[in-house]
Amino acid sequence: MPEKLLYRALFALVIVGCVVGTAAAYVGNPSGESGFEGKSGSEVMADRSQQVVPERDDITVMGMDSNSWRGQESDGPRGRAELVAYAPNGSILYYNDTHTRYWDVDPVPGTRATVEATYADHVEGPDCPDPDEWDPARHGVDQDTWDAYYDHHEEADACTRNGVERVNLTTGEVTPVWSRMTPGKEATRYHDVDRINDTHLVVADIYLDRVFVVDETSDETVWTWNASDEFDPEETGGPYPGDWTHINDVELVDNGSRIMVSARNLDRALFIDRETGRTDENWTLGSEDDYGVIYEQHNPDYIPEENGGPAVLVADSENNRVVEYQRENGEWIKSWQWRDARMQWPRDADRLPNGHTLITDSNGNRVFEVDTDGNVVWAARVAFPYEAERLGTGDESAGGPSAERAGLASRTGGPVDQFWIGVKDVLPGKYLNGLMYITPVWLGVGQLSALLLAVVVAVVWGVLEYRWRRNASQP
Repeated sequence: MPEKLLYRALFALVIVGCVVGTAAAYVGNPSGESGFEGKSGSEVMADRSQQVVPERDDITVMGMDSNSWRGQESDGPRGRAELVAYAPNGSILYYNDTHTRYWDVDPVPGTRATVEATYADHVEGPDCPDPDEWDPARHGVDQDTWDAYYDHHEEADACTRNGVERVNLTTGEVTPVWSRMTPGKEATRYHDVDRINDTHLVVADIYLDRVFVVDETSDETVWTWNASDEFDPEETGGPYPGDWTHINDVELVDNGSRIMVSARNLDRALFIDRETGRTDENWTLGSEDDYGVIYEQHNPDYIPEENGGPAVLVADSENNRVVEYQRENGEWIKSWQWRDARMQWPRDADRLPNGHTLITDSNGNRVFEVDTDGNVVWAARVAFPYEAERLGTGDESAGGPSAERAGLASRTGGPVDQFWIGVKDVLPGKYLNGLMYITPVWLGVGQLSALLLAVVVAVVWGVLEYRWRRNASQP
């Protein structure tokens, strides 16, 4: 009997400790720290005088993702997509939650506070075009290719309006730039559209597994690179045609002669020659399932030779880190990385001109800046951010030095960080990130681990109680 009491006391202590620790995280959650949780858009814009994040020299603008179903209204902070800008004094300069999703945000050259933002709006099935109303030629593909993709994605009974709009963050003026509909949702949303010149845009086309250039004035597709021309869907990436390559980012490099492409599900950053329309294989960063290099990455940034490159700064999402590779003797060599215990599925990192790095930690629910020693010097707690820009520093990492030139110190954390990093490394990362995708802001990996431990202990306790009672009833 004393042995049973000891076990019961131990089990109860563990369960109570886990529950209390999780409850403390909920109670202590700094709700409203970013200045707009629990408020409508009009309420946010009505009171913008309060400082809600630390001061910085320039405007910080963020595009927020959402975990809501088809963009339906949600009370949770992660359920509402937002475009948010913080003024240098830390107050809210601009706020908009009009769209279902906000993705990439790019500064408009020659302006102080104007950006072009990529967005997606989910549309319910009855409001989508009928099957015979879609025009493959408008999308620049043949009928057979269109049918292969459409037949899969129409099962979602929804469609998506992908677009770009120009936003003046000081006046609030929003000007539509370009948009295009795609069938389905999720794996048909354009995450990145970058400007080439006054009339042309380059688009990361997740839906059709390609990159294309469009004339925004006529909506004509004038150039296309298809992943299927160089990769075999049966040997690479995810399921075809559902979510094969998941091309999520494009960036013009070498004065526009090449396009760097992030093919997430291929674990590669590719360099496409615009003249030949072919991949420069010697420059490809990463390879199929070589998770030690990059693992389902987002938003790689190219740092040119004049800034200490060639180098590529990558949000290495499934590895829960930000990592940089330097080009040396025709190879990519890891030159810097940053991670801590909290980092969970980062999706953007920008190198600033002063050598600092602005990091967007999606499931960590924060955007923060680290200095050249790897210390966090600025942070904003926000819900499910996708991408961030510090205006006045150039587009993405265009104005920043490579880690090698800046002499940046890598950071992997102290003993506590190392413990939790080790825990996360043991867990299946994609499933953990999938679970974190639907959890509330206050529930981190520590709290989630505590709840799982409590469940396991409760099950073990229940099994032992059953066995004890069964044994006691036997003669």
